[in-house]
Order: sequence, then C-alpha cells, then structure tokens
Amino acid sequence: MGSNPTLLDATAERTLPRVAQGSLLTLLLLSLGHCFVDIYSSALGALQPLLVDHFRLSYTQAGILGGVLVFSSSVMQPVYGFFSDRWRTRMFAALGPLVAGLFISALGLAPGYGWLVAMVWLGGIGIAMFHPQASARATFGLESGRGRAMAIFVSAGTVGFSLGPTYFSAIAGRWGLSGTWLAAMPGVFVSVLLLALLPHAEPFGSREPKRLDWRPLQAAWKPLTILYLLVFLRSVVQITFAQFLPLYLHVERGFAFSTANHTLSLYLFGGALGGFLGGHLADRFGGRTVIQLSMIGSVPFLVLFFLAPGAFSLLGLFLGGLMLLFTIPVNVVMAQELAPGQSGTVSALMMGFGWGMAGLIFIPITGWAFDHFPMRHVLLSLAAAPALGFLLALKLPRSVSP
Repeated sequence: MGSNPTLLDATAERTLPRVAQGSLLTLLLLSLGHCFVDIYSSALGALQPLLVDHFRLSYTQAGILGGVLVFSSSVMQPVYGFFSDRWRTRMFAALGPLVAGLFISALGLAPGYGWLVAMVWLGGIGIAMFHPQASARATFGLESGRGRAMAIFVSAGTVGFSLGPTYFSAIAGRWGLSGTWLAAMPGVFVSVLLLALLPHAEPFGSREPKRLDWRPLQAAWKPLTILYLLVFLRSVVQITFAQFLPLYLHVERGFAFSTANHTLSLYLFGGALGGFLGGHLADRFGGRTVIQLSMIGSVPFLVLFFLAPGAFSLLGLFLGGLMLLFTIPVNVVMAQELAPGQSGTVSALMMGFGWGMAGLIFIPITGWAFDHFPMRHVLLSLAAAPALGFLLALKLPRSVSP
C-alpha cells in the first residue's frame, strides 16, 4: 500500500513545530536544572572554612574531601554518560538535583569526618547523574545555533555555580552549619518540576538501548584528546580556585566568611558570563580561535589578582574567570560534532571527566601544599596551566568548529 504524500507533508508540518517547541522547552528545563544542580556543586568550597573549624580538619583533609567530590561528581560522569546513551530514560537528569541537594546540604549534620566523606560522595553522584544526559539533550532537535544553545545551558550552570557560595553563606549565616540542610529544598522542587514537564528521552526516536560504538571515538581520537587536555588544563585553575578561594581569602587575606564567599561568587559569575560570551564568539569566529584567546588571555588577569591591591585585585579575578571559561560550551559542542553518535559520552568527557581528573589530582595536592607553603604562592603557580593550554590549542585542527 503506497504512502499519501499530502498526508506525509501534513504530518511533517505538525511534527516539526512540535520538535522545535519541545527542543526549546527541554533547553529551558535542563538549563534550570543545571543552574540548581551546580549551586550544590560549589557548596563544598563555600563551606570549607566552617567545615575546617567544626571538624578540626587539616588542609590536607580538606583537600581530600574536595578530591572525593570531584571524583564522584566529575570523574564518574562518563559512566553515567554511557548509561544515558544506552538507556533512554530522563531519570538521570530529573533526579540529579534532588540527590545532590539532599546530601550536599546536609554536610553540617555529619557526625564525623568519615560520614562527611560519605555524604560528599553521595551528593556527587547526583551531580554526575545530571550532567552527561542533560548536556547531550540540551541541543537535541536544533539544526542551527547549537553553540548559542549550549552557551545558554552551560551559562545557566555557571550562574548556579557562582550563586552557590553566596546562597550557602546566607543559609549558614542565618541557621548555622547544622541548618544548611534547608538549602536542599530548591533541588527537591526542581526535580519534581523535571519529572512533571521534561519530555521523555528521544520522543521521536527509538527507545531501544544503544551499545557504545567506539568507531566515532577512534576516528576522532587526536582532536578529542587535544580538547580533553585543554579542558584538563583549564580546570586545574577553575576547580582549585572554586574549592579554595574562600579558605585562602579568609585565612591569608583576612576576609570575613561572607565576604570571602561573595568574592568567590564574583569570580564564578565572571566565568558564567564568559561561558555565555564564548558560545556566541565561537559561532562567529570559530572554536579554535576562542580557545586560544581564552587560554592566553586569562593568565595576566589571574596574576593581577594576586599582585594588585584592593579593587584592581578583584577586577583581575573577575576578568580572569571570564576569560578562562570562554571555552566551556566551545569544547563540548566541538566534541559532539566530532562524535555525534556518542554525544552523552563525549559530553561527559569534556564537562565531567576532564574537570574531575584535574580536581582529583590538584585539589589534594593543593591542600597538601597549603600545609607547607603560603597559600598565595601555591594558587599563583597554577596560572601557568592555561599558558600551557595556549600552546596546545595551536595544534587543534582548523576544520573543527561548533
């Protein structure tokens, strides 16, 4: 029996608007979820001064705690990326904010250091569940402007990441460390919203489980490796600053607890703005150019933060964060273009695994170094990482662009 062309055309006309509308709704919902799940991602760094005092932690123990978080929340992301590519269910993204919010917010209730480590680990699982599937689905169904769409999604997360220190500082300032469990309520609400409104995965495609196909990854292994190393080098600064800035500002520069966290929020907000601008610039000038600009341009501003006085120091921190995080959406979209059939897996590699490995290695090392050297010297030395990234970015192929 033959097909009716008129009927097919009418069906396409009805389906395409639904795809576009569904894509926009999905982007908005996942961006909201990204904002709130990343509020919890930055909570540990914000609470470090209180946790160090309350549990009488050494800086090495504080660094280990940060390492546990990035391993659970970031290094493990490719595992969840693989499962989200295999099992097409929205539960990974929908339940992430709830799990992260419940465990991260309750750190003040931990009876001891062992429990603290366990709760950080479990909270990190919620963060890891969300990111691979959400980043893969954020641009689903979009034929153009994927760099801008990814910039919106990424910037929502970095806005949340920047708000986390101020949010948890306000909660702890009002109800104390033992009352930070109240901060979980937005995460619970967002998960309920996602469960109610987020479309099922692949609403117009097959719901059959997919196997991991290594061929696209093998074909593009060289540029993917360069992109991964660039994420790693950027994250050396990004994640160690996010973890230790409040502690450094409070201990060595005499900032009050709330002021130190407001300063961290300033740095992270600069990164949120940078991620948004980076996606737009990449659509216009190409990802390779934006990555090179980000890597070399962030170094002088980061150095200015440590060497300049007063407002100039804070301006350097803000602009350094802005320039450094130009590359977040660019790296993700370039990787998805290189391996389109494994978008969840490569998104996890670029957003989680690269970030996580940098944190897993450098957060404990930085904590150990704080016990032996001035914090200022330790953090300043990390600014060399993006300078190395600039040299590596010169090897990116010109043909790859978001």
